[in-house]
Amino acid sequence: MIDNRARRFLVFASLFALAALSLLIRYATLMLGPAPRRDPPRSRSLSERGPILDRNGRFLALQTRLANISAWRPEIGDTEALSQELASILEMPADEIRERISLSSSDFVYLKKQVDESTIRLIRGLKDEGRLRGVAVEPIVGRIYPERNLASQIIGFTGDENNGLAGIEYAFDKELAGDGGSGGSVILTIDINVQYILERIAAKTLTENRAEAVMLMAMDPRTGDVLGSASLPGFDPNDIRSSGETGRMDRPAIWAYEPGSVFKVFSLAALMDSGAISGSSTFICNGRYERITGGGERILINCLGAHGRVSPREIIIFSCNAGAAYASDQLGGAAFHDLLRDFGFGSRTGAGNPGETAGFLRPVERWSDRSKPTIAMGQEIAVSAMQMIQAATAIANDGLMVPPRIVSRIVSAEGKKTESWDAGPARRVLQGETARAMRDYMVDVTSSIGTGWRANVEDLSLAVKTGTAQIIDPVTRAYSNTDFIASCIALLPAESPSLILYLVIIKPRGEIYGGRIAAPAIRESAEALVDYLGIPRGRNPQLTHPPSVVIPADRPPRIDGRVPDFSGLAKRTILPLLLRDDLHIEIRGDGWVRRQSPPPGTTITPDTVIVLELE
Repeated sequence: MIDNRARRFLVFASLFALAALSLLIRYATLMLGPAPRRDPPRSRSLSERGPILDRNGRFLALQTRLANISAWRPEIGDTEALSQELASILEMPADEIRERISLSSSDFVYLKKQVDESTIRLIRGLKDEGRLRGVAVEPIVGRIYPERNLASQIIGFTGDENNGLAGIEYAFDKELAGDGGSGGSVILTIDINVQYILERIAAKTLTENRAEAVMLMAMDPRTGDVLGSASLPGFDPNDIRSSGETGRMDRPAIWAYEPGSVFKVFSLAALMDSGAISGSSTFICNGRYERITGGGERILINCLGAHGRVSPREIIIFSCNAGAAYASDQLGGAAFHDLLRDFGFGSRTGAGNPGETAGFLRPVERWSDRSKPTIAMGQEIAVSAMQMIQAATAIANDGLMVPPRIVSRIVSAEGKKTESWDAGPARRVLQGETARAMRDYMVDVTSSIGTGWRANVEDLSLAVKTGTAQIIDPVTRAYSNTDFIASCIALLPAESPSLILYLVIIKPRGEIYGGRIAAPAIRESAEALVDYLGIPRGRNPQLTHPPSVVIPADRPPRIDGRVPDFSGLAKRTILPLLLRDDLHIEIRGDGWVRRQSPPPGTTITPDTVIVLELE
């Protein structure tokens, strides 16, 4: 019995030893033997991302052919020689290329992503000669933004995988990417010509006032269409790696701030509409608002001057802080809070901007005794510029508030389905009489006694309100003595507005008052846009014409095997040619084609590169 047990033990021990030995041999083979051959990763499939266009069909974001350049270390012979050869082609230091190859923890390493077509041709040509062993070209699709900085915060940008990371590219990523490898088109309400005018004036305002930032918006209050939204400093989405977070910020939608005296338009309109005050109500301004609460607290709000007896009209004309504060005493806090909520303050507008702020309007239960008079003059409340122009539509449209939108419609890849996009229905927030009275008061702001006289435009009536707000110091948590926000809003023509302009200057240096530095820029914007949009005024009469007009199509030239004559063609006309797989076109500069190579009539071969120089 013992012998049998011993034999079974020896058999078991022998089998265990053989298994252990087999495992050791296998481990040693893996550790000491040659590594199994692995093929480099395959290129990803290409997908067609839809374009983003302005309201007139001009391309703001467009698909283009790019490539990622990679290295497969097992096939590289001399890393130093390869690095030196690639340095000038990839426009990278040879040391950086060598380090990427040598220090990579993987045999596969990216050397540079999203290179252009000229770089692709250079590398492929050298590989055809048997050089650049181990280097691979991975075709990808990428984005180009032909208008560069214009409306860049609204448009956004894509990442290395051609997925949306910010702006419209992010908010409508699903629609642009599509389901079957071909995405739809997103058409914005933005007019790129309006955008250019706004950004030019905003840049001038930024420089002249040595400001930290500037926002300048234009909107059609009848439709809610945002025609332009400038936010400076900005960035170029074609060169996202050179941009900073502040430049990429879509301030009009995501930055919340205390609006200052421009807000009196809405607080006074709310008080009048509720019946708490009327156009004939008067209040005494001796240079300050002063009240002792039931608890014995003394509330003091200073005014820029002693305006004497003021009605709502004078409160708006002189931007009287004391008058606005005394007027707010005529209505309870809960009712005042609800009326401001009706204007959209404290809620997102839904205009289409990702990351939009709701602003800050505290529940009335958390108000102090000084909250109501302080909010009435535009402090202790935080708003976005988008909320401000939304609220202004109620003043412009005789009490009907129209939500803003930056996206007009989405068109399917086949062009067969069009989906309109809006932020929601219009709703009434004021009586028509109240809105018209407020516009009438705002017209007087541009008179010689008003704070906004510098915004006055000859032969055109503007309804204007200026503002200057203090900024809270993040360190002391008290209002800063040096940092301010100057602003101005305008509705035009005042009798029946078709345009809202709103300018915000953040932390100007030197002069700080909205009536002095914001009003002139509003006037300049109005002058330019009235002419461009054809808004009638004394020296710009409207012409009558037949109910329909024929506009000639703006199409790229026909290419039938020979190079056509591109002379004089606009950039937007030739951009669609970049999408053709049978052509190699390089566009240099902006504007219109002034020079081309090769000349018209040249036979096109697979190696032909058509270079177009624009001015």
